[in-house]
Amino acid sequence: MVTLAEVAQHAGVSASTVSYVLSGKRSISATTRQRVERSIRELGYHPNAGARALASSRSNIIALMVPLRTDMYVPVMMEIAIAVATTARTHGYDVLLLTGEEGPDAVRRVAGSGLADGMILMDVELDDERLPLLRESAQPAVLIGLPADTTGLTCVDLDFKATGALCVEHLAGLGHRDVAVIGEAPAVYERHTGFAERTLDGLRSRARETGLRLLHRPCEGGYDATAVTVARILDERPDTTGFVVQNEAAVEPLLALLRQQGRAVPEDVSVVAVCPEQVAVQASVRLTSVSLPAQEMGRHAVEQLVAKLEGRGGEEVVLLPPALTVRASSGPAPLR
Repeated sequence: MVTLAEVAQHAGVSASTVSYVLSGKRSISATTRQRVERSIRELGYHPNAGARALASSRSNIIALMVPLRTDMYVPVMMEIAIAVATTARTHGYDVLLLTGEEGPDAVRRVAGSGLADGMILMDVELDDERLPLLRESAQPAVLIGLPADTTGLTCVDLDFKATGALCVEHLAGLGHRDVAVIGEAPAVYERHTGFAERTLDGLRSRARETGLRLLHRPCEGGYDATAVTVARILDERPDTTGFVVQNEAAVEPLLALLRQQGRAVPEDVSVVAVCPEQVAVQASVRLTSVSLPAQEMGRHAVEQLVAKLEGRGGEEVVLLPPALTVRASSGPAPLR
């Protein structure tokens, strides 16, 4: 491995000068800095991470907390995580991925150990038990998600309340009066996960405003669970002509069940999904959908955190506006 002394010899400067260029602790002339940086590149020198952290009191690491649960759609979580990692690298940070369901203990561990310069938290609940610790800690943090109380917090998320309202507006505008929502697994609502609760709030609020009858049923996903949920919905509301699906694992089973029952999409029944773009366009019927801007959320979160680490950012909430793309799965309500 190339040493700092070898870089200094190659650049014709002292070892302390190389150290100052790396740490930025002293002003170095532009000519000298450029000569040192050229030697670093040509020799392929990589500073020792531990020594650099001791010298600067910075680890250049961002901790990303992604509790991986069986009731969550992992591909979306991983897409956000990849966006966080790639954006972090452009700012000179690496990412420490924490996937356990540790809750406040994970926040204490990161904040108390110096493992990372800042934290990004996902899978945010409305009354998330990690939040009191974040508010007490001096360590910068950003949430990908929106709790009930955002006081003293920095958050980025899709505007899920507006997302739910947009789905209702689309179906109501097509003349649908009875709409059913196939939601996430029951445990997601039991935890009061922010995105699911806020979507439901938007759906219900706009349904009341438009006079549309709305029925919400959680669903574990998969064919068997979806079959039970759909049978229950049609038994309770036989005049249902529209479905809103916020559960990726229920999308294809729902379309298959409707085909088996002789219900054509969209002539007899319209389907709107809140899901990743890939799920919508690869379904057996291309779905009208509000896509999840996973990459944009990850990028915004890192940029907010870096701004806080550099003393430029404050507490703010960034809600990304939803966009509904009309495809082949939605159409006018059938005449009764």
